[in-house]
Amino acid sequence: MALNDVLTPKQAEVLHTYLTVPFKMMINVGAVRAGKTYIDNILLMYELRRVANLAKKRNDKHPQFILAGASSGSIYNNIIAELSRQFGIDLKADKHNHYHLFDVDIVPVYTASIAGLTRARGFTAYGAYINEATLANQEVFNEIRNRCSMEGSHIICDSNPDIPTHWLKTDYIDNKNPKAGIISYTFTIDDNTFLDKEYVESLKASKPKGMFYDRDILGLWVTGEGIVYQDFNKDTMVIDDDKVPKGLHYYCGVDWGFEHPNPILLLGDDDQGNTYVLRDYTKKHKFINYWVKIAQNLQDEFGRNLIFYADSARPDNVNEFQAAGINCINANKNVLPGIECVAQKMREGKFFIAESCSQGLMNEIYQYAWDETTGLPLKENDVRHNDRLDALRYAIYSRNAKGGYIPWN
Repeated sequence: MALNDVLTPKQAEVLHTYLTVPFKMMINVGAVRAGKTYIDNILLMYELRRVANLAKKRNDKHPQFILAGASSGSIYNNIIAELSRQFGIDLKADKHNHYHLFDVDIVPVYTASIAGLTRARGFTAYGAYINEATLANQEVFNEIRNRCSMEGSHIICDSNPDIPTHWLKTDYIDNKNPKAGIISYTFTIDDNTFLDKEYVESLKASKPKGMFYDRDILGLWVTGEGIVYQDFNKDTMVIDDDKVPKGLHYYCGVDWGFEHPNPILLLGDDDQGNTYVLRDYTKKHKFINYWVKIAQNLQDEFGRNLIFYADSARPDNVNEFQAAGINCINANKNVLPGIECVAQKMREGKFFIAESCSQGLMNEIYQYAWDETTGLPLKENDVRHNDRLDALRYAIYSRNAKGGYIPWN
């Protein structure tokens, strides 16, 4: 079997560099589905073999290597499970949640929050593999670097790109000092020559314009420009009420408020994946009993199992809904994935608003802009409110994210 039967040209280039060029840190970043994690899992096997040989020469009976990721779940899904698929290697965690291969102690470190420092401190490592590096807390990332102090240690990272001012880019990828020993590669989706061409073309066509396309397809470090929902078109997406189909799969999004507006949006999906915003109940200065009555009236009309995806920031209100017999659960509030999910529906022409409830949503859509500093939507202030759009995102992303509908009882 030839190398080009198992590796893309970009992956083969990365492997060649790993085997022939001295380095301290290798960072592979870029588009989704571009093959970054696949080649890094191969490099992990090389690293563990190399560490085992180094330890043997030093008569070190307990060599340690850091396996880092945002959470235990991401480490398992992106690395442990993939090693089983790629190599048939089934790693089992010991009582300390460590893994072992080639007599190397593989120490998981969770990087998504500062709490990961406790797992990264207190030992010396021969190297590290950091998955999803842009999601890492910077202090935890730096502590992992500090741990890798054995002579000849390597750090290998992979990630999707983020804002151009992200510390991974400015402090490491852009660091061209030869003494730093940093090598980086950027992947585009077209670098993965094993992907089905129809899949790639479909992904390119459906990916929202602007930041999401540039990051996920081209692998660029960019921030957003202008309004968030660039593909929204009121001429095609705001429709007469009598054109809304009957018999949809109904659900609601809720963003709690009092001094600022509290919306409940009623949505419905058809069997073709089209989403319709049907009603907008938005008021200020209303107590929870008011919203309980609104929700109960909607249940009477659309069924007791009508689900309300609600903002988890007010657990007291969620509890009040549930105590009143309302099918209410905490929404999935991940901001950028949620925005992309809504934007993709717009991009694909699968998003519609009934004309009778369109004005408030349109006002928010046309003011919903990117913050060039943070790479997130601008925060609301005394003039701008994004409450309806938050409720919209909670509903659509919670309904469409992995795991889908979660029954209340």
